[in-house]
Amino acid sequence: MPQELLLQVSPEIASNEVLLKDYLSKQIKVSRNEIQHISILKRSIDARQKAVKINLKVSIYLQGENFVEHKIQLPEYKNVSNSQEVIIVGAGPAGLFAALQLIELGLKPIVIERGKDVRGRRRDLKAINVDHIVNEDSNYCFGEGGAGTYSDGKLYTRSKKRGDVTRILELFVSFGASPDILIEAHPHIGTNKLPQIIQDIREKIIEMGGQVLFETRLTDIIIKNNEVHGIVTQKGDTILANKIILATGHSARDIFELLDRKQIFIEAKAFALGVRAEHPQSLIDSIQYSCDYRGEHLPPSPYSIVKQVGGRGMYSFCMCPGGVIAPCATSPGEVVTNGWSPSKRDQSTANSGIVIELKLEDFKPFEKFGALAGMEFQKSIEQKAWQLAGKSQKVPAQKMVDFTQNKVSTNIPKTSYVPGTISVEMSEVFPGFLSQILREGFVEFGKTMRGFLTNEAILHAPESRTSSPVRIPRDSETLEHLQIKGLYPCGEGSGYAGGIISAAIDGEKCALKIGEVLR
Repeated sequence: MPQELLLQVSPEIASNEVLLKDYLSKQIKVSRNEIQHISILKRSIDARQKAVKINLKVSIYLQGENFVEHKIQLPEYKNVSNSQEVIIVGAGPAGLFAALQLIELGLKPIVIERGKDVRGRRRDLKAINVDHIVNEDSNYCFGEGGAGTYSDGKLYTRSKKRGDVTRILELFVSFGASPDILIEAHPHIGTNKLPQIIQDIREKIIEMGGQVLFETRLTDIIIKNNEVHGIVTQKGDTILANKIILATGHSARDIFELLDRKQIFIEAKAFALGVRAEHPQSLIDSIQYSCDYRGEHLPPSPYSIVKQVGGRGMYSFCMCPGGVIAPCATSPGEVVTNGWSPSKRDQSTANSGIVIELKLEDFKPFEKFGALAGMEFQKSIEQKAWQLAGKSQKVPAQKMVDFTQNKVSTNIPKTSYVPGTISVEMSEVFPGFLSQILREGFVEFGKTMRGFLTNEAILHAPESRTSSPVRIPRDSETLEHLQIKGLYPCGEGSGYAGGIISAAIDGEKCALKIGEVLR
């Protein structure tokens, strides 16, 4: 039987197989030649002390013990060309993993996606970065793979009670992700690698008889006697099915408006909103690792901060070590920021959303919009940012200390945000209460992370698409919409997930429920 050990070692030992074997041979009191194989089961960084350590969980196989390498394989998918059809609206993680699960159950998914495939999206991302042109159907939020495809591919989740996280990670590995995502405490694929994985998932869906239709936007849901019968697309096509998974993401405002017009029950949902802060990565490394130089054996450091400020939570969100800030507007006339990192996280800057929890009462000035009040609140801030940025995709920006001291910044350095910045007093972007909480919060953040509060840090506004501003309620047992039979609200856009893994899990859950009903 292999021995399992929990250990804490230096970064040098953790990254060198020979040194690790020497270390373990001393720990278990055997010669290094007796160790046949070392499997690393879990890996995390402990930077709480001055000397940074790596936590490892390992399994040690000695000579003569039966070591069989675990090979991760795809499920035995069936050809579903002639099977019962289920419509999936949206080809993000919720939609794609729902499609794979349906195929596993012997059902045929018809996935419609308003945006383009991963290759086609790249031209539209270039257009927004270089020419400040926003394609409403193809951008950082819309298109094959959803918002995660070109914004990092972070796979960390706190939603482990929702479903089988390991299954989702293993499916990603089967489609080409590094096996390291199975052992890292904060797994991450990288924007440079995720598009190919998403493309391979799509090709598998098609190979097994499913359909994926790009540049196909939902414009109506056919409902008779409170039961779905199909959909209508912007091309005027009708696709019939009595089961629809609605996995449109947190930014599909036209879908929320469609549901509201059709008097399908939805409700306003609180979310978080703030800025995206960019620091030199070397500064974050020196703060987190307590060192002048990170060295080759440690990855660029992330950070995570949570504070209570003015009776609200203020926290870092979607932190991107060695990453860049991207323009994520989904319509002309608005500015939105997000961040991403390549797989090596080798850019010179670190960025993170720094956001504040909103409350439903904050949306009161927009109460005439009913369930869409939060969405209109969100939209008003994004449109104000666009106005302040000279009606372009430049982003309102301010140095962090200047912001806390109500000073307009001069000589803002070039940041990773390609369309460029324009110096503003950030309080012009946000309502007064949000600006005040942000000011106080950055001072508190600086007390927790010495060096974080600095004018080397540039704030970009707004970070506003943290989660959906609308919830589409569903029954907790059947997962069907509370009002419409056969409609399965799913993933982030429906208010039931928050990230790639939880959205994928939710997609699978909805597919499994449909399988139960149809059986």
